[in-house]
Amino acid sequence: MRLTRVRVPELPADLDSGPEVVLTGSEVRHLSVMRLETGDPLLVFDGRGREARAEVVALDGLRATLRLVEELPGTPETPQPVTLAVALLKGDKLSDVVRAATELGAARIQLLVTQHADVRDIGANKLGRLSRIAAEASKQSRRAVTPAVLPPIPLAALTWEGQAYVAHPYVHDLLAEQLHWDSPVTLITGPEGGFSEAEMEALLARGARGVVLGPRILRAETAPVALLGAIVATGV
Repeated sequence: MRLTRVRVPELPADLDSGPEVVLTGSEVRHLSVMRLETGDPLLVFDGRGREARAEVVALDGLRATLRLVEELPGTPETPQPVTLAVALLKGDKLSDVVRAATELGAARIQLLVTQHADVRDIGANKLGRLSRIAAEASKQSRRAVTPAVLPPIPLAALTWEGQAYVAHPYVHDLLAEQLHWDSPVTLITGPEGGFSEAEMEALLARGARGVVLGPRILRAETAPVALLGAIVATGV
């Protein structure tokens, strides 16, 4: 039987004594929709890599009390953290990118302001919604980590540790020939209009490596998912 899974703000360091946690808000509504009752088992995770078995102690429309039973091994992550740096996109395309990036194992998602992007900023409400989408995707994909969705910064302000790869339509270097798991990885993708020539030159001058994603030009919402999928598949 597949157990209901909910996110908790944090898990106590010691679960041997069967500590209890109290939930409010959307997670309580989720438990109610799933028709859980006192004594029912479920899984909880903290979004930072820890997961545990739990059982319902009390549940009403406003709050739920859960008893933590035992800690479980977290779901495997990539050998090194992967940051997806993605340009702001029109409409609801970022929602799809954030959802897929969470499922594929991104450790964090950095939004970018770029020269050719039609979108120059997003409000706090939309940023909060993207964070909620990441949390929901980690729950549904049975991942114990929820990536942070970071506010937009100018492309020139993007920094990285380790290796960085940028989707480049006019190179022939394959990702598999360059990638290694000795250091953190940053993946960089552009907006609907692509990076400007100056932006691409600046990224390459700072040490990012251009990689090809195939023989076709991919849409701005497809490229980050394709690049992340290709890179994560080598680290399982």
